Amino acid sequence: MAKRTFSNLETFLIFLLVMMTAITVALLSLLFITSGTIENHKDSGGHLFSTTPNPPATQGSTVTQSSTATQRSTATQSSTATQTSPVTSTPEPPLFQNFSGYYIGVGRADCTGQVADINLMGYSKSGQNAQGILTRLYSRAFIMAEPDGSNRTVFVSIDIGMVSQRLRLEVLNRLQSKYGSLYRRDNVILSGTHTHSGPAGYFQYTVFVIASEGFSNRTFQHMVTGILKSIDIAHTNMKPGKIFINKGNVDGVQINRSPYSYLQNPQSERARYSSNTDKEMVVLKMVDLNGDDLGLISWFAIHPVSMNNSNHLVNSDNVGYASYLLEQEKNKGYLPGQGPFVAAFASSNLGDVSPNILGPRCINTGESCDNANSTCPIGGSNMCIAKGPGQDMFDSTQIIGRAMYQRAKELYASASQEVTGPLASAHQWVDMTNVTVWLNSTHTAKTCKPALGYSFAAGTIDGVGGLNFTQGKTEGDPFWDTIRDQILGKPSEETKECHKPKPILLHTGELSKPHPWHPDIVDVQIITLGSLAITAIPGEFTTMSGRRLREAVQAEFASHGMQNMTVVISGLCNVYTHYITTYEEYQAQRYEAASTIYGPHTLSAYIQLFRNLAKAIATDTVANLSRGPEPPFFQQLMVPLIPNIVDRAPIGRTFGDVLQPAKPEYRVGEVAEVIFVGANPKNSAQNETHQTFLTVEKYEATSTSWQIVCNDASWETRFYWHKGLLGLSNATVEWHIPDTAQPGIYRIRYFGHNRKQDILKPAVILSFEGTSPAFEVVTT
Repeated sequence: MAKRTFSNLETFLIFLLVMMTAITVALLSLLFITSGTIENHKDSGGHLFSTTPNPPATQGSTVTQSSTATQRSTATQSSTATQTSPVTSTPEPPLFQNFSGYYIGVGRADCTGQVADINLMGYSKSGQNAQGILTRLYSRAFIMAEPDGSNRTVFVSIDIGMVSQRLRLEVLNRLQSKYGSLYRRDNVILSGTHTHSGPAGYFQYTVFVIASEGFSNRTFQHMVTGILKSIDIAHTNMKPGKIFINKGNVDGVQINRSPYSYLQNPQSERARYSSNTDKEMVVLKMVDLNGDDLGLISWFAIHPVSMNNSNHLVNSDNVGYASYLLEQEKNKGYLPGQGPFVAAFASSNLGDVSPNILGPRCINTGESCDNANSTCPIGGSNMCIAKGPGQDMFDSTQIIGRAMYQRAKELYASASQEVTGPLASAHQWVDMTNVTVWLNSTHTAKTCKPALGYSFAAGTIDGVGGLNFTQGKTEGDPFWDTIRDQILGKPSEETKECHKPKPILLHTGELSKPHPWHPDIVDVQIITLGSLAITAIPGEFTTMSGRRLREAVQAEFASHGMQNMTVVISGLCNVYTHYITTYEEYQAQRYEAASTIYGPHTLSAYIQLFRNLAKAIATDTVANLSRGPEPPFFQQLMVPLIPNIVDRAPIGRTFGDVLQPAKPEYRVGEVAEVIFVGANPKNSAQNETHQTFLTVEKYEATSTSWQIVCNDASWETRFYWHKGLLGLSNATVEWHIPDTAQPGIYRIRYFGHNRKQDILKPAVILSFEGTSPAFEVVTT
C-alpha cells in the first residue's frame, strides 16, 4: 500500500483530536481511582471480596439506601474484606429417594436496576440513556437435583445484555457465604438473554466501563440481589418432578445479518444445512409428580434487538415478551412477574442472527444494502439499517416474541421424551490469550491477546456505528491509526501478526490502565442432565460456530460411551468476550469477526476446551481437571459520569402532583396518559418502598375498593421520565388500553423516590406517590 500523506486540514484535525483527547484523559483520570489493587477472587475458602461491606443478601432481603447518608457509587474495599466470609447454614428442603425423576425448583426475581441516568447496554451508542421503563427485567432460576441430593445443577437466565465476570464472581461469593459448597462455580450457570435495552454499568473491564460511562454500584447490587433471590426462591421451592425435552423449528423470525461471512464456510459444510441460521428451538418442560406445571427453559438463536438503538425504555425485548406471554398464560390471576410458573427464553448461538427480517435497506433511498460491506451509495454504512416486521419497534417486538411463545407453547404441550440420568458439571478458568490449538496431529496455532478490528466500529445492520466505518475492512487507515497511536500507543507486531487479517483498531489486550481493557481469564463450563448437555458460552457464537461446537462436543461424549447426547449452546454466560466466528468467517472481517477478540483460532480453542470438559464428565474424571488461573476482582472502578443531584418540585407543587390528568373517557385501543411532577427514577433502584413505578387500578363497586390490573411490568404500560433543569422533572404514565380491558372506572398511580439534601447534611431518599383523577373506559 502506498504511503499516504496528510493534508493541512487532516494534520490540523489530528492535532485538535490529540489535544482534546489529552484533556479528556486528564479529566477522566480524576474520576478513576488508579491505586486500587487486583485480588484473586476465591470461590472456595481463602479471601472473599464484596463490592460493599454489607452482609450477603438472604432470601427476601433487599438492597436499600440509608436514610441518613448516601452510598458511594464506586466499589470500595472494606476493612474486613480480607477476612473469610462466614458460611451460614440454610435448611435443606426435605429429600426423598423413592421416586424417578429430579428435585426441581424454579424461582423468579426482579433485577431491573436503574431505569434512568444510565446507558443501555448493547448498542454502545452514546446518548442512549435509560429514560423510563417498558417492562421489568427478571432473573429466572432453575435448580435440578438428583433424588438423593448428591448432585445438583443451577441454570439462571437473566434479562440483561450479558453476564459480566464481576457479576458472576459476586454471585458465587454470596452463594458460598449462604450455602457453603452446595452451589459452586462448576454447577451454576449464569446466562444473559442479551436484551439491548437493559442498564449497563455492572462491568469491571475498561472497555465495558467506558461503554457504560462508569460503574454503577446501584445497578450492580440490584442485579446481584435479584439473581440471588431467584436462586433462593428456587432452592426453597424444590419438589420431586420430571423433566421432558422437545425440539422443533421456529420459522419466519430470523435472518442471518452477515450472510457474506457465512458463505466463507466450506460449501460442503453449508450443504448439510437447509438455512444459514439455526431454526431449531430446544424446550425443557418441568412438572411435578402430579403433572402440574413448574417451568420451562427454551434455547433459541435470535438477537433481542427488535427494540432498536433509538429506544430509551428499559425492557426485555422479544425474548422477554415471549416469557411474559407464557408466564401470564400459566399464572392466571397474577400480575406480571408474579405467580409460580417460570418461563425462560434463553440465548443461544445468536451472533449473526437478527430478528429484523425485512432485511437491510438504505433508509434514505429504500433500496437494498444487502452487500458485503452493508453500505449505501449515498450515506455509506450509516444509512444501511435492517427493520423488523412491525409498524414500529414495539410492534416488531411483539410479533417476533409472540411467534417464539407460540412455538414454545406447542413444544411444551407435546413434550413426551423424559430426561433421565445423573447430573454432572465441569468448569475451568482458562487464559484465552495463550491457548495452543492443535489444528491436526502435527500443526498447532495459538490464540491472541485481545484486540478489536476496524469493522467493530462499523456496528451492524441492527445498530450502525457513528463514524461511518464499514464492515469487511481488512486494511487499517493511517488517519485512525495515528489517532490510536498518539492516545493509546502502538499495538505490538506480535499482536498485529497474530490477528491477521484483522486490522487492529484497539489493541485492548495490551492496555491495562486503569484496569485491563478485556478479560484474559475466561470460564468454560458444561452441565449435563442425563442425555442433555448445556455448554456455557462466554460470548456470542455465530450460527456455524455453534454447529461446529455442538457436533464436536456430541462426538466427544459418544467416543466415551455417552451416545445420542443433545448439546445446547447457552450464550452470554459467566463472562463476556464479544463474538466467536469460524476461521473462515474471520477472513471476511465483518463486525462479528472484528469482534472475535482472541484471534482467528478462537473457535478452535473453545472446541478443544469444551471437548476436554465433555471427556472429563464422560469418563468421571472431573476431579482431575485443573481449576485454572483465577480471574481478578477489581476493587475500585470509575464512578458514573452522570452525578447524583437533588430533586426539586416546581414552586407550589409537590412530588406526585398531577400536571396533566387523563381525559374523562377512553375507548379500548386508545392511550390514557397522565403527567406527574416527577423525581429521578434511579433513586428507586436502591429502595424497595414500592415494587413498581405505576399501577393502573379499576374500581370495584361490590367491594368499594380499587383493584390493580396493571403495573410497570405489564406490556401495555409505559413509564417515561422527562429530565429538566436544576433537578426538575416530569413523569408520564401511558396505558395502552388493551382489547381485554373491562368497561368501568379506572385511575393511574405513580410511585417514586426523591433525593433531598439540606445544607451541611447528608442526602436522604424519600418515597412519594401520586394518583390521577378517575376516568372511564367504555366499549366501542
